[in-house]
Amino acid sequence: MKNYTLREIPPESYFTKTVYLDDQFVLAAPEMPFSRDLIKILGNWEFREVRSEGEPREDYVAATAEAAEEAELSVSLAASDADKIKRAEEFYASFQKYVEKLFTQVAIKNELDFNQVAEKVKTACDIVKEDRRFLMRTQKNTEPGEDQNYLASHAIRSMIIAIIIGSYLKLPNHRLIELGVAALLHEIGMLKLPPQVYLSRRSLNPQERKAILTHPVLSFNLLKSFDFPLAISLAALEHHERENGSGYPQKLTSEKISLYAKIIAVACSYEALSTKRPHKEAKDGYAGMVELLKNEGKQYDDTVVRALVFSLSIYPIGLYVLLSSGKKGQVVDVNPENPRYPIVQVFGELTPDGKNKILETSPEGLHIVRPLTKEETGN
Repeated sequence: MKNYTLREIPPESYFTKTVYLDDQFVLAAPEMPFSRDLIKILGNWEFREVRSEGEPREDYVAATAEAAEEAELSVSLAASDADKIKRAEEFYASFQKYVEKLFTQVAIKNELDFNQVAEKVKTACDIVKEDRRFLMRTQKNTEPGEDQNYLASHAIRSMIIAIIIGSYLKLPNHRLIELGVAALLHEIGMLKLPPQVYLSRRSLNPQERKAILTHPVLSFNLLKSFDFPLAISLAALEHHERENGSGYPQKLTSEKISLYAKIIAVACSYEALSTKRPHKEAKDGYAGMVELLKNEGKQYDDTVVRALVFSLSIYPIGLYVLLSSGKKGQVVDVNPENPRYPIVQVFGELTPDGKNKILETSPEGLHIVRPLTKEETGN
């Protein structure tokens, strides 16, 4: 594998083989131009080199069909994997009901118990640690429907991503639970606003937008009134603060923002980018990662953004993809023996015993061409 400095790579050129940031993370497939934006982002993150077994060329050169066929390795989807996918789907469904009930209890009865929520989050931490990749695989299939409370869905997804980041940063268990509680309840103050504002499926007017900006303070006051730990209350207050001081409500800068708030800022921003809302379409996981890697204006803590990227990778598990064979599929895992080449499930193909067809990818053979939206998959 050859190292290339960013300076020697012609912008918009095509590498003949896959380009990697390091031994694990894919930056560009042969069909994707090595764009000026990507070079700029890598430079901003102080990456100076990339790696590839190929070379940059002005025009795209397609791989041969023989090479693609030789590199394909078919394996069966283990029954245990299928069980864990089902478990992940059941976790989302049950936790959605729990959070909706919890939020209703807060809104109507003004009741919220820290120990009860912490115990629930402790269980979630255990599931995330064990089934992280299955939770991420099924996330796109569990987006809230028209009749569901997407505030609750956002809380659950943000919690899962925050726990994944916190685990990567080696937070001890008690702090991981605190982080999970903070992420789950970071927008609890929204419940003190009229439902037609925080659940609106239309564009808000200036007065309504101004009201929305008060929710971090409302969240802080609410959690404090129920005797939640100060670290959790502050995380809710500060999760919209930004490293460069452009956030709200206090316009804090980096050194004054708590770690939990920094993590939640990245987690809920990635969740919001990659999930459909009534007023916007979702970006795919790859586009969401690139958006956060740009870190325009240095809004987010670099260490936390790195933790997100290195936990989920540039092509996150669960991403729908177009393969070089022309087939569509989904990233389902990394290959533990060779983590540079993700493992994908190919849609519409089964093994002789009727199980889903799973293939390893490789730079010379079957590889990812580009991400797909769920709608593009036809599933």
